[in-house]
Amino acid sequence: MGKETNGEARTREENQDSQAQADIWKYVFGFTEMAVVKCAIELGIADFLESNQQPVSLNQLSVALGCCSSSLYRVLRFLINRGIFKETSTGNGEISYVQTPLSRLLRKEGENSMAAFVLFESSPVMLAPWHNLSARVLSKENTVPAFDAAHGKDVWKFAETDPGYNNLLNNAMACDARVSVPAIINGCPEIFKGISSLVDVGGGDGTALRILVEAFPWIKGINFDLPHVASVAPHSNGVQHVGGDMFHYVPKADAAFIMWVLHDWGDGECIQILKKCGEAIPKDTGKVIIVEAVIEKGDGRKEDDKLKDVGLMLDMVMMAHTSNGKERTAKEWAYVLSAAGFSRHTINHINAVQSVIQAYL
Repeated sequence: MGKETNGEARTREENQDSQAQADIWKYVFGFTEMAVVKCAIELGIADFLESNQQPVSLNQLSVALGCCSSSLYRVLRFLINRGIFKETSTGNGEISYVQTPLSRLLRKEGENSMAAFVLFESSPVMLAPWHNLSARVLSKENTVPAFDAAHGKDVWKFAETDPGYNNLLNNAMACDARVSVPAIINGCPEIFKGISSLVDVGGGDGTALRILVEAFPWIKGINFDLPHVASVAPHSNGVQHVGGDMFHYVPKADAAFIMWVLHDWGDGECIQILKKCGEAIPKDTGKVIIVEAVIEKGDGRKEDDKLKDVGLMLDMVMMAHTSNGKERTAKEWAYVLSAAGFSRHTINHINAVQSVIQAYL
């Protein structure tokens, strides 16, 4: 290949500058995607289209939802341009709208819906800390957590004193469980073989454990979370709800299951929680099943993995919403597990943001 000429170099630089000018607008108006998707969920567009199972005209949709048709058209145009919803023509040439795989995830109801998670992350409570992110980074001793700066208390104390926010939080975690737990069941069902009792540490409303017990009915489930969470968790066959503090103790079981909890905490707190999990399981046959993201290049995932950037976004979420939480690399997971007294562990990648880590004493 020959050396690049001055003209070619100038053209390349001009193309890069042009692309940068286009890309910067994505960051200027990046918030609009979340806001318009939230709007679509609140209007119930996906729910109505799903219930009809056929193309729906703008007039039908606006009447059914009680919307201004011109405003609704503009919202749909924006979302269609991003592959959310699809425009189609009926026999009389009228433009109508149908679902896409992506828009189906925005239904308020449905086993794989992500609507509750969108509503949680786009709520005023969760958006406010982002305005304090630079202040946290400038705090070299990490003394100004962004969430605390915005609300005067950490996320857990806020949830304890605000039932509305607590409900949003629990619905979001249940939403994720309905997506990630089936991925665990399908990806590595063998990890639950021989387990007769399982304690879900920080299990929220018990959705994850309910799905696991339905798939593996020989398991007796113990859903363990803070008293204000466990006390309002819905009844589920095969699942007992227990209130308590995982920093003090964890109920005894053959194995402990802990999903999307440890990333909320710094290494010291993680080690403390994992030690309590270790005390709850049999020394010779027990294990802790950790479901968390594992972020780093060469972590065993394919290079074209569609979820590889989500872990890095989650890490920024942890910085904005927790005091010491973070997403960890395989090396960082090895450190906290070893420090907590676990002699070995394995990592299984599944079709989800998270991976499955099995830790043994």
